[in-house]
Amino acid sequence: MKASKLREMSVVELSEEAFEMSKQLFQLRLQKATGQLDNVSKIREIRKDLARAKTVLTEKEKNNG
Repeated sequence: MKASKLREMSVVELSEEAFEMSKQLFQLRLQKATGQLDNVSKIREIRKDLARAKTVLTEKEKNNG
């Protein structure tokens, strides 16, 4: 997900998106541990997207606070 798309979201939407990504990351790690994950690069992609979402969320909170 692009940072520009994340910047268009509200703080509440960003929080929900970050929570969903962390749940998805947990599921992918669980699948990897049990040997069911085919696309291991998906973990890296979700991890980076989660970091982008958290960064934008922090930026928005600092600007509003």
